[in-house]
This record gives sequence, C-alpha cells and structure tokens, in this order.
Amino acid sequence: MAVYLLMLAGILVLFTAFSSHLLSLAVQPRWLIALSVALVVLALAWTGVIVWSFLLVRPPSTDTVGRFLTTALTLALCGLVLIPTVYAARLAYLSRDVVNTLFSSDGQAALAHDPWNGARHVNFLLLGGDAAPGRPGVRTDSVTVASVDTTSGETVLFGLPRNLQRIQLPAGPARDRFPTGFTGDGNADTPGLLNEIFQYAEDHPDLVPGVPKGKRGPTLIKQTVGDILGIPVSYYALIDMKGFAQMIDAIGGVRVTIKQPIVYGKYREGLLPAGTRKLSGEEALWFGRSRTDSDDYVRMGRQKCLLNAVAKQADPMTVLNSFERLAALTKRSISTDIPQQVLPGVVDLAQKMKGTKMRSLSFVPPLVDTANPDWRLIRRKVAEALDEQRRPTARPATANPQKPVAVQSPDQPISLDSTCG
Repeated sequence: MAVYLLMLAGILVLFTAFSSHLLSLAVQPRWLIALSVALVVLALAWTGVIVWSFLLVRPPSTDTVGRFLTTALTLALCGLVLIPTVYAARLAYLSRDVVNTLFSSDGQAALAHDPWNGARHVNFLLLGGDAAPGRPGVRTDSVTVASVDTTSGETVLFGLPRNLQRIQLPAGPARDRFPTGFTGDGNADTPGLLNEIFQYAEDHPDLVPGVPKGKRGPTLIKQTVGDILGIPVSYYALIDMKGFAQMIDAIGGVRVTIKQPIVYGKYREGLLPAGTRKLSGEEALWFGRSRTDSDDYVRMGRQKCLLNAVAKQADPMTVLNSFERLAALTKRSISTDIPQQVLPGVVDLAQKMKGTKMRSLSFVPPLVDTANPDWRLIRRKVAEALDEQRRPTARPATANPQKPVAVQSPDQPISLDSTCG
C-alpha cells in the first residue's frame, strides 16, 4: 500500500509540475519504448500481486460462494490494471510509429540548451496541397510562413498568394534556367505562379541537383519563399487538403463564426450560412477553399482563421479519444522535414505559444500587385512586423469584424480569432 501511494503521488507530481517535460518525452522514440516496457512490467507485477494476494486469502474450497466472489473480484481487479495499461502501451506504440514515420532522424543531436542555436525567430513554412485522383501533382495553394519568437512564443503568419508571379528563384541552377523570373513550362511571356514551383522542382531534378525525389519540391519552395520574405525558412510542413478535412472530422468538427454566407461546390450546391456554427470536415474544406463570390485573398484569410480555430479547439481529451485515427491520417496526409532531434524544442515552443495572440500579414492587393510584386516592399513589411513583435509594448492592430480578415488593414499585422468572413 505504501508503494502504491508513493506511485500515485509521483504520477500527480509528474503530470502537474513537469507536464511540459512529459510532452517533450512523448516525441522521443527511445522514451516511448521505455514507457511501453515500464507499463508492461508494472502491469505484470501489479497483476502478480493481486493473484498472489488471492491465493493467500482465498476461502476454503468448501465455501463455494466465497470462492466465486473472490475469484470474480480478482479477475475484475486484474482487468482494471491490464486494460488501461494495454491501452496506454498502445498509444505509446502509435506515437512512436508516427514520430518515426513522419520525422526523419538525421543522426545529429540538437543542442540541449537551445535547439534553435541562438536564433531569435524560427520560421516554419506551412503548405496546403490539393493533390487528388484525376489531378496529378501537388499545387501548393496555401503558402504561409509562421515566424515564432523563440523567447516569448509570439507568432506572426506571413501569407503569400498562390498566384504570385515573376518570382525570382534562388541563385544557382534554378535561377540560371529562369533568369527573369519563374515561368514554369510556359515561355517568358507567360509568368508562372507560386503554387507551381513545388511540383515543377519535383519534375525537374536539375533545378535542385543532389536532392532526392520527394525533397526537391520542399527544398526549392523553402528557399524561394525565404528569399521573397527576406528571412530564412528552417522547416516546412505540407498537409493534403482532403486529409485535413478527415482530421477535422476525427476531432468532431471545428466551430467558427462566419460573417458572410459562403457558397461552395462545383455547381454552387452548398451554402455555409452566416453565424456561429460547427463545421464538418467537408464543410471546413470548402470554407478554406471556396472562391465563389470572393477571391484568393479572402480565401487566404479564411484559411488562417481555420488553422487558428483548429489549433485552439483540438483539446487533449478530444485528440486522445481519436488518437488512433488521427495517427493514421497524420502519416498519410502530412509530410515535413522537421527532424526528430528538434521535436522537444518544437513542443517547448508550442507551450510558449499558448496564451499569445497570433498576428497575420498577407501580401495581397492593394498592398502587393501579384502580377508585378514589389519584393523590396514585402521584405520591408516583414522586417517591420518582426521588429514590432520584439517590442513588448507594441499592440497589433485590431481587425474590423465587419470585413474579411484577409483584406482588412493589409499593410499591418492583424490579430487572429475564430471570426471569419
């Protein structure tokens, strides 16, 4: 009994005082293996104590009722120990499988004291792709860079429209092929779009020599977006739009406030009425993709709003209840180059982001002419937004709730919430 009470006290201390450290351990495969082994050993030992206690105190064989009741109680106690332990071990196994499948191990240990090597900001490129049967290739229609302050966790989202043109590719073979700007498979008079670069790099290995298939697109799009914004892009994550919808279904939908009705569907057969409502995965997908009666720039604002709403509403219990399904969807629908060694730092950064307000700056008209962008203006606005983020007294401009988020105050970062036009 003393050991049991000490164990309960230790678990309570771990989950209250060291919860963030536990999350960091949960993304490290070796700790997940250790957890699985420890759970199995604990369950077997505990079950052995229960069975041995039964053998010591069981009624005599002549007491049929007593034997039946104590045997039933013993089996019930063993079940109470084994079933949760098997479930927890299963979750640990699934977590390890997801980590090993999704995140590479480059063999280099991250700096224990600072995984960001002293950088003030770490920049993640978030891509939304629309690969689907009948539509070969991946078009990155959603391009957003999340710049996170490594000290405070404050985040600015920089959104680039998919139809950005005349893009100068990084120095090297890519720029040698397109010295006057990216044109894709067209000619110099037909500018290519930003959402075509990812797949073009995958189809043309000579643009990123020495990079294996599957990594060419991410490599070139990271360098290109980094050059456009004037900041280094460290990591990327690409999510398939259909997989994103399935993930929303797995967590029970997402609640947003829609200010203006949104028509969707190939033949305008769907409608998301104005008001606060919970969207299914399919509705959320159209919410983030529909351009009917609007445009790319309004859609960009809705996408950022949707990401923010999902991040805030996917509480731990909801995720836990759908963990196995989410794990399978994650492996199938997401790709990233974040290494396993950096994951504890990412978890710590995510903890810092809680309670801070995300701000958004989208480079859309009238701030930027997508057909002939002012690259120096874009870099200056990015630098100003990050400089404002560093000032503790700075306050972001408040978005006007009566206007679509993506086009409100386009020259200033705006606060994000779950109110979407």
